[in-house]
Amino acid sequence: MLALGTPAPDFSLTDAVSGKQMTLASFSGKRALVVMFLCNHCPYVKHIEAGLTAFDRDYADKDVAIVAISSNDAGAYPDDAPEKLAATVRARGWKFHYLHDATQSVAKSFTAACTPDFFLYDSGNRLVYRGQFDASRPKSDIPVTGSDLRAALDAVLAGLAPSATQKPSIGCNIKWRAGSEPAWFPSR
Repeated sequence: MLALGTPAPDFSLTDAVSGKQMTLASFSGKRALVVMFLCNHCPYVKHIEAGLTAFDRDYADKDVAIVAISSNDAGAYPDDAPEKLAATVRARGWKFHYLHDATQSVAKSFTAACTPDFFLYDSGNRLVYRGQFDASRPKSDIPVTGSDLRAALDAVLAGLAPSATQKPSIGCNIKWRAGSEPAWFPSR
């Protein structure tokens, strides 16, 4: 996992809905930045979609920027192609930008390993949280609340440090293009 205090990696990615290029600077000037690695086909992401909608709504008027990135190989997983990402944004009513990482370089720079995967940065773009949305999983009886990410984000918005106890995300591996898996990614 990326070390706390690490600066947010810069990026330039296309927004699936608007087609605009978005960079790290596009999200600056806020007290917090949430970067979420998502995709359309993963059952773990589908499991929390309604929770992501509530999270988006609940923080819409807060001093936070929220951005989702899909880094999956859209050629092998067509449900993760930009036009399908845009359809999900519209269907869910998400206000956050959903970016497509066609080269997968941004996922590598963040050391994102799965979908979903969450990274929270403070106003200085320093990593303060990396981990799970909450403890809910598909087929579990635990409700989707976003409690882990919400607690970390609420701490940042209150000028406090999030708890150092952070649990990694669990989900589907990012679908790397054949032969492009990062060196740190476990071999299959």
